[in-house]
Amino acid sequence: MKLQWLKDYKELERDIASLELNLERSERELRRWVQGDLAKYKLTEESIASNLEEKIEVIRYELACKMNDQRKILDMISKFDTLENKIIIGKYIEGKTLEEIAEEHRYSTQYIYNKHAQLKKTIRFVELMAI
Repeated sequence: MKLQWLKDYKELERDIASLELNLERSERELRRWVQGDLAKYKLTEESIASNLEEKIEVIRYELACKMNDQRKILDMISKFDTLENKIIIGKYIEGKTLEEIAEEHRYSTQYIYNKHAQLKKTIRFVELMAI
């Protein structure tokens, strides 16, 4: 079972969270220079804050690209209609409990627990092989 997509998805998730934080901080800093406590100071070309608008645009572009990549991964994996993928998607992407997954797909909770245990062993094995 190839689970590189899950690794890629989780990496994108972390990257997106980091970019969103960076964007929020940059926009907050720009507001300080435009209408806040720093608005009375004049920026020079050499000032770090002088390129905030360009920096914000770069962050927005990178954020949009990563969100698009994440959406493509979800679109791709949604085409794989195996129980294993449904468990992985439910548990690690949608944040559902194994009980919720069992109920949603009409399997016994124990069966889903067993399948999940097998998947975790496979995931660990794949991770070890990647080292």
